[in-house]
Amino acid sequence: MNQQNIILVLKDFMPPDCSCKIEDKLVAQTGVLDASVNPIEDVISVTYDADQVTLDAIKHVLHQCGYRCEEEHDHTAHAHMEHEHHEEHEHHEEHDHHEEHDHHEGHEGHEEHHDHHAMMERDMRNRFWVSLVITIPVLLLSPTIQDWFRFSLPSFAGSNYLLFALASAITVYGGWPFYKGAIQALSNRILDMMVLVSLAVISGYLFSAASTFVFEAVDFYWEISSLVVVLLLGHWLEMRAIRGATGALRELTKLIPPTANRIEGDDIQTIPTSQVQEDDLLLVRPGEKIPIDGIVEEGQTSVNEAMITGESLPVKKDKGDAVIGGTINAEGSIQIRVNRTGEETALAQIIKLVKEAQASKPRSQKLADRAAHYLTLVAIIVGVGTFVFWGVLANEPIVFALTLAITVVVIACPHALGLAIPTVTTISTTLAARNGMLIKNAEATERARELNVVVFDKTGTLTRGEFGVTDVILLDGWTEEEILARAAALEVYSEHVIAQGIVRTAQERGLSIPKGESFEAIPGKGATGVVDGQQLLIGNWRLMQDEGLVSDEPTDAVNSLAAQGKTVIYVADDQKVRGAIALADLIRSESFEAVEALKSVGVQVAMLTGDNHRVAEYVAKELQLDIFFAEVLPGDKSSKIQELQSQGKKVAMVGDGINDAPALTQANVGIAIGAGTDVAVESADVVLVRNDPRDIVKLVRLSRATMKKMRQNLAWATGYNAVAIPVAAGV
Repeated sequence: MNQQNIILVLKDFMPPDCSCKIEDKLVAQTGVLDASVNPIEDVISVTYDADQVTLDAIKHVLHQCGYRCEEEHDHTAHAHMEHEHHEEHEHHEEHDHHEEHDHHEGHEGHEEHHDHHAMMERDMRNRFWVSLVITIPVLLLSPTIQDWFRFSLPSFAGSNYLLFALASAITVYGGWPFYKGAIQALSNRILDMMVLVSLAVISGYLFSAASTFVFEAVDFYWEISSLVVVLLLGHWLEMRAIRGATGALRELTKLIPPTANRIEGDDIQTIPTSQVQEDDLLLVRPGEKIPIDGIVEEGQTSVNEAMITGESLPVKKDKGDAVIGGTINAEGSIQIRVNRTGEETALAQIIKLVKEAQASKPRSQKLADRAAHYLTLVAIIVGVGTFVFWGVLANEPIVFALTLAITVVVIACPHALGLAIPTVTTISTTLAARNGMLIKNAEATERARELNVVVFDKTGTLTRGEFGVTDVILLDGWTEEEILARAAALEVYSEHVIAQGIVRTAQERGLSIPKGESFEAIPGKGATGVVDGQQLLIGNWRLMQDEGLVSDEPTDAVNSLAAQGKTVIYVADDQKVRGAIALADLIRSESFEAVEALKSVGVQVAMLTGDNHRVAEYVAKELQLDIFFAEVLPGDKSSKIQELQSQGKKVAMVGDGINDAPALTQANVGIAIGAGTDVAVESADVVLVRNDPRDIVKLVRLSRATMKKMRQNLAWATGYNAVAIPVAAGV
């Protein structure tokens, strides 16, 4: 199987209550494995077997359903178009309404440069205001309105015909978007809200026209005119809400600046960012945005990466350091060599993950989509039943029965159900991305709400993944600073991780490290050399015994450190042992906060490690973990996750996304932490850009807040329809 996933951008508006039927039509095609529509972003994610079906065939199915589509643009090209569109929008603001409308009618040549929801919003807004102006005289001329408000206008011949003409203009011009949508829906054998609205408006209009020209009865001119105006207002506000929900992701795209400064010999050329090629040399001045991913070749600076990683403090950059496109150069002028372009850049990968998450659907949304579709059927059935009951069985006037029937059809709102969840998903996934949390599918958000155990891989996650000095034991004559500084003077010549830990600690403490000489490594034991003219030995207890510097056992203090799983290194001169240095994989300070915060929200914290039991027990005790597993081989990590799941627990696994891949896949939610700019971790449901365990707490809280808001939206949408439809039916 040659499985592929593609995100297609829809060029035509798809009502939320149509999405499930379109998905069904796609999945019914041989080779299409899954399809998911996001009505907020107007995109559809399709998973298919390229050996059985082609992308053109998938597009053809959508075209047959009345929806044009195209593949997503390269993110830099898309960003360039966003900037162009912004400039075009400012330009069009200077034109009058007529020119703006003409532009919308003939936008085909520049369609890809525009936001479809923005155009829909403007169209609904224009139709609303025109219809509202025409509706005012309809209301004033209507006898019913005059009776209600106790006023009268001078009667004149042909007033009914004037009402008919005005109502006709509103019905045709104001109602056209609904008729167009209804025709499209019916051609696909779908009953949606557009069909409901069209049915209500046209039936009311035809009845009123008949009362004007055929028989004598009360007309519905003011009712259908007001109905069209209210519906246009509702759809206008809906388009505004949708466009607001998509705005945050659009801002991510616009992080890429429109131009870049390319260095060519002694010249600097300003070119569109979309034309930047790999291996180009770019100049980035202070205060400018870095146009694309690259490596610093010249200069020093600090970079604000908050918009990508969520890191609030500027990050120092020197020659050889990587920089991310879309971040802001703070203080120094630098030259960067482009190493990634197009879809390979960090920002492009982030945007891709966010859009895939927004196009995916949690179980609750799939149910809501089905409910929205069937609500249309329910509204039509109840509307017909209402007319039959009141007009035939209850023997009420036909006008009364028809009024209630039309009210039932109009008051139902399947769009509320269809938009209840994708609106929240769109906002939450984008908000997460701006804080360095990349949610790869919406179901992960749903599952994260139910978590009751979070399992951390120890090394590099709860700990720093590097040795550091935890204790210095004074044994004879030397101060703590002397022991560390002299040990570092020799260890600076060694590549061993323990040696590097001693040197790093001495540097972090600001100690003056003397010059060492005659360094010689002693395999398996330590090293020797000369510091300040004095012979020095650094190594384990066995080395001290071999040199005749000790005869008895280590002190209780040293034994206590060794019992905690720490590595103890002794420092001696040619006369006696002067001190001992204990090292361990240092626990991150953030880990204490993360564990405490997870427990505060009712989540147990566990740890997996390949280290021995003493080391694991020490870390677990320090962090006050609920569960820990020691001496676990990489291949056995997934079995430990299964063990917890067999106890009925919902488990999240937090690891680096490489060695932990099987465990990440086995967990209910797999979280790859510390991915940095390498966000394409296939085995994870969630990718955390920063290596900060506190982000796990943020993820759990965001997930719970997201699901709470989804439930609230569904409750309001369901409650409204459950109450409004029976009331409208006269119950």
